[in-house]
Amino acid sequence: MVLPIDVPPEMLDIKHLRKSFGSLVAVDDVSFTLAPGQLVGLLGPNGAGKTTTVSMIAGLVTPEQGEVLIDGARLGGDTDPKKRRIGLVPQDLALYDELSARSNLRFFGALYGLAGSALDKAIAAALELVGLADRRNDRVATYSGGMKRRLNLAAGLLHDPDILLLDEPTVGVDPQSRNAIFDNLEVLKSRDKALLYTTHYMEEVERLADRIVVMDHGKVIADDTLDGLQSRVAAPAGGHATLETVFLTLTGRSLRD
Repeated sequence: MVLPIDVPPEMLDIKHLRKSFGSLVAVDDVSFTLAPGQLVGLLGPNGAGKTTTVSMIAGLVTPEQGEVLIDGARLGGDTDPKKRRIGLVPQDLALYDELSARSNLRFFGALYGLAGSALDKAIAAALELVGLADRRNDRVATYSGGMKRRLNLAAGLLHDPDILLLDEPTVGVDPQSRNAIFDNLEVLKSRDKALLYTTHYMEEVERLADRIVVMDHGKVIADDTLDGLQSRVAAPAGGHATLETVFLTLTGRSLRD
């Protein structure tokens, strides 16, 4: 008799999430998983439900139905210690321009209960990772857009989360800063962090994602590798359909303003 093999749970398991705002169903029965050392790209047109989904995973919005599991254990309310295993890098910059980078990180670190030498070490490590150690004492008001995005990433990493939720982390940055952020994410993957990455930039997902989840009208309409998605769409002889072509085929070409 062949004994069953115990398969460890995924680090993050999203099961049947639903959220509505009045008559609008923003997220409707959304499920997917995320493993250690994996980056999942979350794509969808404007209004598809991506940010609401991320907000429910982060615990900022309470789902009407469904659950979020971390290593197989259900994530509970605001006081659940498992929430510390999640880091959030929001689309909107959560920074104080009149403070230095170091002072910003001291403030955010205190929110996570970090203090003393542990906080100092966490700040130094985060600034080193994002390439801002030499600008740690400069006011954020003097930073470029790309530097602010990298500092925003550092703030989400202070408490060394196992799961990092990144909501359009490269909006409005120059190519050099974008590549620096990509390098940071590759380092985090090598440390077995689990990364959920939402973006409108198809080339970013093509470069970074191990798997791609596509949402539309609040539902998951595809969950596959890049090769798997490309195989669904006819391409020129001897070539592959681009991810943008796949995306437009799945979600349509109508404007979503």
